[in-house]
Amino acid sequence: MKFVDQAVIEIIAGDGGSGAVSFRREKYVPLGGPDGGDGGKGGDIVFIGDNNVSTLYDVRYQKKIKAENGHDGMGAKKYGKQGKNAVIRVPVGTMIYDNDTGDLIADIVKKKQRVVAAKGGIGGRGNVKFKTSVNKAPRYAQDGIPGERKNIRLELKLLADVGIIGFPSVGKSTFISVVSNSRPKIADYHFTTLTPNLGMVEGPDFIPYVIADIPGLIEGAHKGQGLGDRFLRHVERSRFLVHMVEINPARKSPVEDIKIINRELELFNKDLASKEQIIVLTKTDIYAGEDKRLRDELRDYTEKNTYFEISSITKEGIKELLSLIGEKVIEYRKKEVS
Repeated sequence: MKFVDQAVIEIIAGDGGSGAVSFRREKYVPLGGPDGGDGGKGGDIVFIGDNNVSTLYDVRYQKKIKAENGHDGMGAKKYGKQGKNAVIRVPVGTMIYDNDTGDLIADIVKKKQRVVAAKGGIGGRGNVKFKTSVNKAPRYAQDGIPGERKNIRLELKLLADVGIIGFPSVGKSTFISVVSNSRPKIADYHFTTLTPNLGMVEGPDFIPYVIADIPGLIEGAHKGQGLGDRFLRHVERSRFLVHMVEINPARKSPVEDIKIINRELELFNKDLASKEQIIVLTKTDIYAGEDKRLRDELRDYTEKNTYFEISSITKEGIKELLSLIGEKVIEYRKKEVS
């Protein structure tokens, strides 16, 4: 399932209103003196993160989005009304780029985050502002300043509720293919997964959530070894982590694997290492009796954590694991709302 959407649009902030040329009309007051008010400011183009919006569908087919111009100034020193902002609600996870320069304007990572992508023009000054001791009856005023105009590109990268981490080939992609409608490439060699795989899962009470397979984590990932430094940033956006391990004769033990990966998370970002983890031993359908010592060692190590054993082939433990993940997703979402 592809969770990246794009929209290229032109945004035009409102122009500032023109200042007024006006004079008081009162008996016994020669010319009455200037009383032209300033023009109003043009409306801004504003993007707001909204958890109730899940796609860029509403803006994808709009070629232009324009804010209202500021109103012109009037006599009696009345200022023009400010133009209305054009407010566009986008999903959390939307990145806004200047399509001409490629520069990132904003990354909307939380609900109600407000970004002014194009500022409205300032209103022109009315003739009352130009009155001096030498020129007591100015017959001119300023025009409003045009609003900003940009070509922008919106990219939606949905934030995953759950990040799945672990060494290559421990069964992350297989798990996602079994529990979601994602169809990642699966093979028996390192770095089959070259981009994060995202899958949508239906949790308790039919509430959907997104899981992400983060590829390329090996020892030295924080320095760029493997693929890790490209994708560790994706883990930062996950609410919590599912840490998958296997019993592999080529490596010391599942416990050692967990320590290595967690060390990489901490070296990249200390906050990352503090995220809650569910420890999952995969491929239980292939283990023999001699693996019991390592399984017992893993259970003892994860005694204070949530621990599961699963097989994506036989489906052993899958239902129980998904049930807990769904409950935790709801729990974390409630915390964010409060």
